[in-house]
Amino acid sequence: MYIPKKFAETDRDILFGVIRRYDFGLLVCETPDGPMATHIPFRLEDDCLLTHMARANPHWKSFADDKQVLVIFQGPHCYVSPRWYESAPEVPTWNYVAVHAYGVPHIIEDLDEVTAGQVALVDDYEQGVWRLQDQGEDYVNNMARAIVSIRIPIERIEGKFKLNQNKSAEKRQKVIAQLKTSDDPLARDVAKLMIEREE
Repeated sequence: MYIPKKFAETDRDILFGVIRRYDFGLLVCETPDGPMATHIPFRLEDDCLLTHMARANPHWKSFADDKQVLVIFQGPHCYVSPRWYESAPEVPTWNYVAVHAYGVPHIIEDLDEVTAGQVALVDDYEQGVWRLQDQGEDYVNNMARAIVSIRIPIERIEGKFKLNQNKSAEKRQKVIAQLKTSDDPLARDVAKLMIEREE
Protein backbone atom coordinates (compact mmCIF):
# COMPACT_ATOMS: atom_id res chain seq x y z
CA MET A 1 0.00 0.00 0.00
CA TYR A 2 1.31 3.43 -0.89
CA ILE A 3 1.57 5.38 2.39
CA PRO A 4 2.97 8.92 2.40
CA LYS A 5 4.69 9.61 5.72
CA LYS A 6 2.00 12.03 6.92
CA PHE A 7 -0.68 9.34 6.55
CA ALA A 8 1.24 6.44 8.11
CA GLU A 9 -0.13 4.85 11.29
CA THR A 10 2.24 2.45 13.04
CA ASP A 11 0.70 2.15 16.51
CA ARG A 12 -0.27 -1.52 16.73
CA ASP A 13 -3.03 -0.87 19.28
CA ILE A 14 -4.67 1.66 16.96
CA LEU A 15 -4.39 -0.69 13.98
CA PHE A 16 -5.80 -3.58 16.00
CA GLY A 17 -8.67 -1.29 17.02
CA VAL A 18 -9.54 -0.80 13.35
CA ILE A 19 -9.49 -4.56 12.79
CA ARG A 20 -11.82 -5.15 15.74
CA ARG A 21 -14.24 -2.40 14.68
CA TYR A 22 -14.24 -3.16 10.93
CA ASP A 23 -13.70 -6.91 11.14
CA PHE A 24 -15.23 -8.00 7.84
CA GLY A 25 -12.06 -8.18 5.81
CA LEU A 26 -10.79 -9.20 2.40
CA LEU A 27 -8.32 -12.09 2.20
CA VAL A 28 -6.18 -11.99 -0.94
CA CYS A 29 -3.62 -14.47 -2.22
CA GLU A 30 -2.05 -15.61 -5.43
CA THR A 31 -3.45 -18.77 -7.04
CA PRO A 32 -2.34 -20.66 -10.15
CA ASP A 33 -5.13 -18.80 -11.99
CA GLY A 34 -4.15 -15.36 -10.67
CA PRO A 35 -5.11 -13.33 -7.60
CA MET A 36 -8.14 -14.48 -5.61
CA ALA A 37 -10.04 -12.66 -2.88
CA THR A 38 -12.59 -13.79 -0.31
CA HIS A 39 -14.72 -11.49 1.85
CA ILE A 40 -14.93 -13.01 5.34
CA PRO A 41 -15.17 -12.06 9.02
CA PHE A 42 -12.05 -12.06 11.17
CA ARG A 43 -11.41 -12.31 14.89
CA LEU A 44 -8.24 -10.88 16.37
CA GLU A 45 -6.65 -13.07 19.02
CA ASP A 46 -3.33 -11.82 20.35
CA ASP A 47 -1.23 -11.30 17.20
CA CYS A 48 -3.26 -13.70 15.04
CA LEU A 49 -6.20 -13.33 12.72
CA LEU A 50 -8.75 -16.14 12.93
CA THR A 51 -11.28 -16.73 10.19
CA HIS A 52 -13.09 -19.39 8.21
CA MET A 53 -14.55 -19.97 4.78
CA ALA A 54 -16.79 -22.56 3.18
CA ARG A 55 -14.93 -25.78 2.46
CA ALA A 56 -16.42 -25.58 -1.05
CA ASN A 57 -14.52 -22.34 -1.64
CA PRO A 58 -11.35 -23.33 -3.56
CA HIS A 59 -9.43 -20.33 -2.22
CA TRP A 60 -7.96 -22.15 0.80
CA LYS A 61 -6.49 -24.86 -1.42
CA SER A 62 -4.08 -22.26 -2.83
CA PHE A 63 -2.43 -21.59 0.53
CA ALA A 64 1.25 -22.56 0.56
CA ASP A 65 3.48 -23.24 3.58
CA ASP A 66 5.75 -20.28 3.00
CA LYS A 67 3.52 -17.85 1.07
CA GLN A 68 2.02 -14.84 2.76
CA VAL A 69 -1.53 -13.72 2.20
CA LEU A 70 -2.81 -10.16 2.48
CA VAL A 71 -5.82 -9.28 4.62
CA ILE A 72 -7.37 -5.87 4.00
CA PHE A 73 -9.55 -4.04 6.51
CA GLN A 74 -11.38 -0.97 5.26
CA GLY A 75 -12.18 1.54 7.98
CA PRO A 76 -14.40 4.59 7.59
CA HIS A 77 -14.09 6.60 4.40
CA CYS A 78 -15.76 9.56 2.73
CA TYR A 79 -15.60 12.07 -0.09
CA VAL A 80 -14.11 15.50 0.67
CA SER A 81 -15.29 18.37 -1.51
CA PRO A 82 -12.87 21.16 -2.50
CA ARG A 83 -15.73 23.62 -1.76
CA TRP A 84 -15.34 22.98 1.96
CA TYR A 85 -11.89 24.56 2.16
CA GLU A 86 -13.32 27.90 0.96
CA SER A 87 -10.10 28.56 -0.90
CA ALA A 88 -8.65 27.78 -4.29
CA PRO A 89 -7.11 25.96 -5.94
CA GLU A 90 -8.12 22.68 -4.23
CA VAL A 91 -9.06 19.27 -5.57
CA PRO A 92 -11.67 16.68 -4.59
CA THR A 93 -10.25 13.88 -2.46
CA TRP A 94 -11.17 10.96 -0.27
CA ASN A 95 -10.42 10.58 3.44
CA TYR A 96 -10.12 7.01 4.64
CA VAL A 97 -8.59 4.46 6.96
CA ALA A 98 -7.14 1.17 5.74
CA VAL A 99 -5.17 -1.57 7.47
CA HIS A 100 -3.21 -4.29 5.66
CA ALA A 101 -2.04 -7.36 7.55
CA TYR A 102 0.31 -10.00 6.13
CA GLY A 103 1.05 -13.53 7.28
CA VAL A 104 1.24 -17.19 6.31
CA PRO A 105 -2.13 -18.92 6.82
CA HIS A 106 -2.42 -22.18 8.74
CA ILE A 107 -5.40 -24.52 8.47
CA ILE A 108 -6.89 -25.53 11.83
CA GLU A 109 -7.56 -29.27 11.63
CA ASP A 110 -8.74 -30.03 15.17
CA LEU A 111 -12.57 -30.22 15.18
CA ASP A 112 -12.83 -29.06 18.80
CA GLU A 113 -10.70 -26.00 18.02
CA VAL A 114 -12.77 -25.26 14.91
CA THR A 115 -15.97 -25.45 16.95
CA ALA A 116 -14.55 -23.29 19.74
CA GLY A 117 -13.63 -20.65 17.18
CA GLN A 118 -17.14 -20.59 15.76
CA VAL A 119 -18.67 -20.41 19.23
CA ALA A 120 -16.44 -17.41 20.05
CA LEU A 121 -17.33 -15.68 16.78
CA VAL A 122 -21.07 -16.12 17.34
CA ASP A 123 -20.78 -15.01 20.98
CA ASP A 124 -19.03 -11.81 19.85
CA TYR A 125 -22.14 -10.82 17.90
CA GLU A 126 -24.98 -12.51 19.75
CA GLN A 127 -23.85 -11.60 23.28
CA GLY A 128 -25.54 -14.74 24.61
CA VAL A 129 -28.91 -14.11 22.96
CA TRP A 130 -28.40 -17.03 20.55
CA ARG A 131 -25.76 -19.68 21.25
CA LEU A 132 -24.25 -22.01 18.69
CA GLN A 133 -23.54 -24.66 21.30
CA ASP A 134 -27.28 -24.89 22.05
CA GLN A 135 -28.09 -26.05 18.52
CA GLY A 136 -27.28 -29.72 19.06
CA GLU A 137 -24.01 -31.60 18.74
CA ASP A 138 -24.76 -33.13 15.33
CA TYR A 139 -25.69 -29.76 13.85
CA VAL A 140 -22.59 -28.06 15.26
CA ASN A 141 -20.26 -30.85 14.14
CA ASN A 142 -21.72 -30.89 10.62
CA MET A 143 -21.34 -27.12 10.43
CA ALA A 144 -17.73 -27.34 11.58
CA ARG A 145 -16.93 -29.95 8.93
CA ALA A 146 -18.42 -27.76 6.21
CA ILE A 147 -15.92 -24.95 6.80
CA VAL A 148 -12.18 -24.47 6.78
CA SER A 149 -10.87 -22.59 9.82
CA ILE A 150 -7.73 -20.53 9.35
CA ARG A 151 -5.20 -18.90 11.65
CA ILE A 152 -2.94 -16.17 10.25
CA PRO A 153 -0.14 -15.01 12.55
CA ILE A 154 0.44 -11.36 11.70
CA GLU A 155 4.01 -10.98 10.43
CA ARG A 156 3.62 -7.43 9.16
CA ILE A 157 0.93 -4.80 9.54
CA GLU A 158 0.59 -1.34 8.03
CA GLY A 159 -2.01 1.36 8.34
CA LYS A 160 -2.99 4.40 6.36
CA PHE A 161 -5.03 7.12 8.02
CA LYS A 162 -5.57 9.71 5.28
CA LEU A 163 -7.34 12.44 7.26
CA ASN A 164 -6.26 15.75 5.72
CA GLN A 165 -2.94 15.80 7.63
CA ASN A 166 -1.46 17.50 4.56
CA LYS A 167 -3.77 20.50 5.06
CA SER A 168 -3.65 23.36 7.55
CA ALA A 169 -5.46 23.09 10.90
CA GLU A 170 -7.97 25.66 9.66
CA LYS A 171 -8.80 23.61 6.57
CA ARG A 172 -9.08 20.42 8.61
CA GLN A 173 -11.60 22.12 10.89
CA LYS A 174 -13.70 23.11 7.88
CA VAL A 175 -13.74 19.50 6.69
CA ILE A 176 -14.62 18.24 10.17
CA ALA A 177 -17.52 20.70 10.36
CA GLN A 178 -18.96 19.33 7.10
CA LEU A 179 -18.46 15.68 7.98
CA LYS A 180 -19.98 16.00 11.47
CA THR A 181 -23.33 17.00 9.95
CA SER A 182 -23.31 14.39 7.17
CA ASP A 183 -26.13 11.88 6.75
CA ASP A 184 -23.45 9.26 6.08
CA PRO A 185 -22.40 7.45 9.29
CA LEU A 186 -19.01 6.64 7.76
CA ALA A 187 -18.39 10.34 7.15
CA ARG A 188 -19.26 11.06 10.79
CA ASP A 189 -16.83 8.32 11.85
CA VAL A 190 -14.12 10.01 9.78
CA ALA A 191 -14.91 13.30 11.53
CA LYS A 192 -14.48 11.62 14.93
CA LEU A 193 -11.09 10.27 13.91
CA MET A 194 -10.02 13.67 12.63
CA ILE A 195 -11.11 15.30 15.89
CA GLU A 196 -9.16 12.71 17.92
CA ARG A 197 -6.03 13.54 15.94
CA GLU A 198 -6.46 17.25 16.55
CA GLU A 199 -6.36 16.74 20.34
